[in-house]
Order: sequence, then structure tokens, then C-alpha cells
Amino acid sequence: MRMMVFINNNFTKSTAIALGSMLTMVLLLTSSSARAEYPEKPIELVVGYGAGGGTDVMARLVAPFIEKNLGDGASIIIKNVPGASGQIGITKVANAKPDGYTLGTYNLPGMMARTLDRKAGYSADSFSYLANVVGDPNVIVTQKSSPINSTEKLISAAKAAPGELTVSVSALGGDDQFALISLSEELGTEFNLIPFKGSAKARTAVMGGHVSMSIMNLSEAIKFSSELNILGVAMESRSPLAPNLPTFKEQGVNLIGGSQRGIIAPKGLPENVEKKLLAAFEKAFQDPAFTKSLENSGNPPGFLIGDKFKEFNNLQLERATKNWKVSPWKK
Repeated sequence: MRMMVFINNNFTKSTAIALGSMLTMVLLLTSSSARAEYPEKPIELVVGYGAGGGTDVMARLVAPFIEKNLGDGASIIIKNVPGASGQIGITKVANAKPDGYTLGTYNLPGMMARTLDRKAGYSADSFSYLANVVGDPNVIVTQKSSPINSTEKLISAAKAAPGELTVSVSALGGDDQFALISLSEELGTEFNLIPFKGSAKARTAVMGGHVSMSIMNLSEAIKFSSELNILGVAMESRSPLAPNLPTFKEQGVNLIGGSQRGIIAPKGLPENVEKKLLAAFEKAFQDPAFTKSLENSGNPPGFLIGDKFKEFNNLQLERATKNWKVSPWKK
């Protein structure tokens, strides 16, 4: 069957222009509609650690609020990809398609430290920095019966016997060790670093009196305050989770540090997708219910959005690079 096309003699140039304008408007409206439909399918949030850990808890707390704020029936699926101190999961995210359907958890300073002590499949330029969620400050703790039950006594003991005080930390190349390096520089003395595999083992060592002290995060110590002396918190001002605990700055020691946990995406997100995700985090951070859920789980809020998160990451990379040169944690 042949299709015959007849051109009406009344089809003028002005008619063609009008139809062309209409077609352009339709295409623009269609394109705008398509952009507004993100997300059209479930979003995968890759957690580089096992279920139940601090990073996993943070991800599961934030997901429902981001789903709600994205609207359009958004769904976030948590996928745990543990291994190599989070490196396997974060590398997966770095190499994913930058379409907004793969997000990942991000830990500082660990993620940047991993780019220094090994060959990493990512760099600081591999990501779109969406939001930091948790800022878990370092604390110094001692056994409850220890004579070192104050920052003043710690300083005296450390200076009286350089290198003799043993200090447990959860791992090498992390915020605990970085805090110890800063403390050593601040006090002008040395400590004997004892690394463990995980905060639970480092905490058990100090509780049992096997080490003189331990550096860990506030969330890892606060529930054990009946068994530990918490000498101070490494923040600019007191934590809302522990308002009765003094900062080190209050006690004359310039010690600021901790673990940050946030959410990133592969670099190169479409502009409309990135804006929608940033807006979703901004709304979550303004929601008192979200802040309360973090605090109830023992996760101190540490909110940073977009460029501020990226700037903070770059500062953490500078700090990690300096520490690597001063005290490399791998040979």
C-alpha cells in the first residue's frame, strides 16, 4: 500500500513557522517534565561497611528523610559492600554512572587517608559532595580506676615520661591516630601507639587496664561513661550529646578532631539531579525530627552541604598528607 502525501497550497511559510514554534515548545515542555521526574527508579545507597556499624546506622537514618524530600515516590535501597576499610564500596561509587541512582557513604579522614597509603581507585576529584551528616568528635578516655582521671594529670604524666603512655586506637590512618599526632605536637611529647582492629577492641583494652588511655569517638565512649573517665571532647564547643563534658580547648589544649560521615555521588551529576538531592538534604537538616533521630542513636550531627562539604574534604586531605609525611602508618 502506498501512502500519498498531499501538500495543501494554503500551507504558507508563516504556518510552517507557527508549527515549528509549537513543536519547539512541546520539546521544551517534554524535556522539563523528564527532568522533573527524577527519581524514576530506586536509588542505591552503597555503604562501604557492614550492617549495624556507625556508618550503616547513619545511612539508614538519613534514607527515609531523603526519600520524603525527593518526593515522587522516591525509594532508596541500602547496599552494604564492606571491605578494605570502606575502599571497596567507595571505589564502586566512584566508577558508577553519574545519573543520581548510585550514592555512597563517605567517611573522613579515612577516605582521603586511603589515597595515601595504597593505590586507590578514586581521588578527591572523583565525587559530587552532597552532604556530611555526622560529626563524631574524638575523646580521650582512661580506665575508671586510673590515676589519670583528668586532662591536667594526663599532661603531667605524658611530659614526665615521654613515650611510656600506651594509647589504643581503632585503626591506623584514621581520626584516632590523627588526634594522637595532634596531641603529641600540642604537648611536645611522645606516646606509644597501640592500634587495634575496631573501636570495640580498643575500648576493651583500656577498660581492662592493658593500655594507659584510648582515643576514640564520642559515640563509642558515651554509653560507657560508668566504666571510663572521659577527659575531654575535641570540639570547638560542647557537644549537645554530652553538655556536661568539657572540651579540650576549655582545658587549655588545642585539640580538634573526629570522624565525619556523609553522602557522596559520582562526579558529573546532571545539574537538575544534583540540585534536587542537595535540596533534599537541606530540608532534612532543617527537620528537628531528623536531628533528634541522630542524637537518639548516639550520632552527633555535623551538617555540611555541597561546596562546604567539598572544602572540608580538601582540608582533611591536607591534614592526612601532612600526617603521612610526619608519621606514616604503613611501610
